[in-house]
Amino acid sequence: MIFAAGLGSRLFPLTENKPKALVSVDGVTLLENAIRKISDAGIDHIVVNVHHFADAIIDFLQNCRFNVAIEISDERELLLDTAGGLKNADRFFINADHILLYNVDIQSTIDLQKLIQHHIVQQNFATLAVRDRQTFRYFLFNSDNMHLAGWKNHKTGEEKISTPLKEYKSLAFSGIHIVKNDIFPLIPQGKLSFTPLYLELAKGHPIQGYPHQQDEWMDFGKYEELRAIFGERIR
Repeated sequence: MIFAAGLGSRLFPLTENKPKALVSVDGVTLLENAIRKISDAGIDHIVVNVHHFADAIIDFLQNCRFNVAIEISDERELLLDTAGGLKNADRFFINADHILLYNVDIQSTIDLQKLIQHHIVQQNFATLAVRDRQTFRYFLFNSDNMHLAGWKNHKTGEEKISTPLKEYKSLAFSGIHIVKNDIFPLIPQGKLSFTPLYLELAKGHPIQGYPHQQDEWMDFGKYEELRAIFGERIR
């Protein structure tokens, strides 16, 4: 599932007349990059959620030819955030044992097949791609087995602990994760992000971090930073 429903407010004015998913570099949209990245990993069924400029995303998908089946999860009435967005799309995943979740504004050289294989071999309830990078918000892991143990905002000092430990390994979330289909009954209806859900589920389920430090990774989140990097190539 590609999360493409966000408002893209950090990318304004690029998102003044289009959704974040259709921001492009050298004529290739973020949504196309995400679809091709996922399909190259052997996945042939993708769900895309929509809210902000939903019609533009639907038109784009109808006019582009991808070698995958693409379905739309419509959130035009209410933006549900990530966990809520997955819950809203549960009907599309009845026959799926595991679901890859991918933020549309992420580009990375991560090997998705290796991530998927690790998730299955470890029999994780959820597996989160993570990196050692500069940010304010970090997931906290048990350094012995990389099981999720908490979360901390280094800017505000806010901390949420699932498993008390003497020491934690702090890593930043990469916007790419995999969950078992069994997660659906545990997601409450309504708007909800994955962070509080994972922290609660980690108390009784194996949720593991998957470090991918060797890969290139970029968050297409802030207009000023992107303009400095890409100049007029980004539109």
